[in-house]
Amino acid sequence: MQPLVGMELRELRQALGTDQPPYRARQLYEALYRHQASELVHISTLPVRTRQQLAGHHSLGLPEVAHLYESADGTRRYLLRLDDGRTVETVLMPEGERNTICLSSQVGCPVDCQFCMTALLGLERNLTAGEIVGQALLVARENRLRQDGGRLNLVMMGQGEPLLNLSNVLKATRILVDPRGFALSPRRITISTAGIIPKIDELGRESVRPKLAVSLNASTEEMRCELMPITRKYHLKDLLEACRRYPLRPWEKLTFEYVLLKGVNDTDQDARRVVKLLANLNCKVNLIALNPGAEIVYHTPDGARVKGFQQILSRSLPCFIRKPRGLDIYAACGQLQRSTGETAYEHGR
Repeated sequence: MQPLVGMELRELRQALGTDQPPYRARQLYEALYRHQASELVHISTLPVRTRQQLAGHHSLGLPEVAHLYESADGTRRYLLRLDDGRTVETVLMPEGERNTICLSSQVGCPVDCQFCMTALLGLERNLTAGEIVGQALLVARENRLRQDGGRLNLVMMGQGEPLLNLSNVLKATRILVDPRGFALSPRRITISTAGIIPKIDELGRESVRPKLAVSLNASTEEMRCELMPITRKYHLKDLLEACRRYPLRPWEKLTFEYVLLKGVNDTDQDARRVVKLLANLNCKVNLIALNPGAEIVYHTPDGARVKGFQQILSRSLPCFIRKPRGLDIYAACGQLQRSTGETAYEHGR
């Protein structure tokens, strides 16, 4: 059956058939995305017969919660099963009145970053636009989050390299920011890339797009090649040039993410080189002390070293330390590997 979640309005008109008035497609669109319907039979704005006809050819298309893992800090890691049996992870990070949902864009990841557990999975396939949107819908509904009240952010920083699935990421974004759909502000959606230069240029040409974050993680070309082998194809100087020509909107800054690895890329000299690399860019930097994993050979620097690195950068540009969330359930940045463990419990148990 063809899933409905992930369809835009014109596609829903086709799904309903030519015998239905146009407003039925709008009702269905709003029920799926604004009202976060959990089942077709619950869409009471559609006649019973219309719902029955839809159910004969279409599924709703939301993922199934295979496992739910809860951290002591309130973070929730969802292991979600897709229609083909594959699984991906979505993470909810509540903090005061703000909630952030971290979405996956691929099953696994093709980018071989040496400090990331997700990279060990390799790539299985791209997610569809519906599978990306479905993560947000499910987690928002399960946690009673309202996208039109409070502060809800979406970050495509889970499994995968979003720019290598750009068409589906952009389609999902259009649905998520549509005032008639999920109705989230474009200011509240961010995607993170390892630096796929042609796709950065392509993203910049789109009128509806998320904010852009770039994983930097090194202060020299040689170091970045070691940590992020993709640099051998997309060189650091060319990546920074692509960032300089990227068409920022009036309210927007580029974000650079920098994972600190003890004794590798965390020296004062590295910090000063980063300042030079990012000179004259309208940007900010998020520092992430490595989130450890058993199969990762690098180590986490201590808090004083992270603070020292931040102090050097902060003299020249906004620099923030990202607090790790969900370390005890392998939900932190770079830890998503569809792992299971005794700290987790099965959803509904």
